Amino acid sequence: MKHILVLLTAVGIVVSALALREHYRTEGDAPCSINERWDCGIVNHSPYAVLAGIPVAILGIVGYLLMGALAWRRAYGAVLAAALVGLAFSLYLARIEAHVLGVWCIYCVISLGDISLITLLALATTLAPPSRKSSELPS
Repeated sequence: MKHILVLLTAVGIVVSALALREHYRTEGDAPCSINERWDCGIVNHSPYAVLAGIPVAILGIVGYLLMGALAWRRAYGAVLAAALVGLAFSLYLARIEAHVLGVWCIYCVISLGDISLITLLALATTLAPPSRKSSELPS
């Protein structure tokens, strides 16, 4: 499970980095500007793309790095706690996109799917009974 979670956090880091690049883009159309309902530029330049002066994408990168390090150490309970915070924040941002901005960012949607998978896998791993090694099994 460790490797799957680390891979998913790497996906989150890449997607957050792409959103951060979009946040700082000053000229030209966004590469993810698909139509009037899907435009990362609008989302990443909105006032909701910053929290306490820090771009939300940086928070995403830091959060995914933290979860990746915790997963690498097999601290699945801590991964779950961090993932639940990330999922709640991502759902809040999705609500902003849907009901306030009326525009979706493909990077944000991918990140929402990614953090959802991380949460589910961390939950399953945390709740699963510990497995016994084959040497401990009766013959």
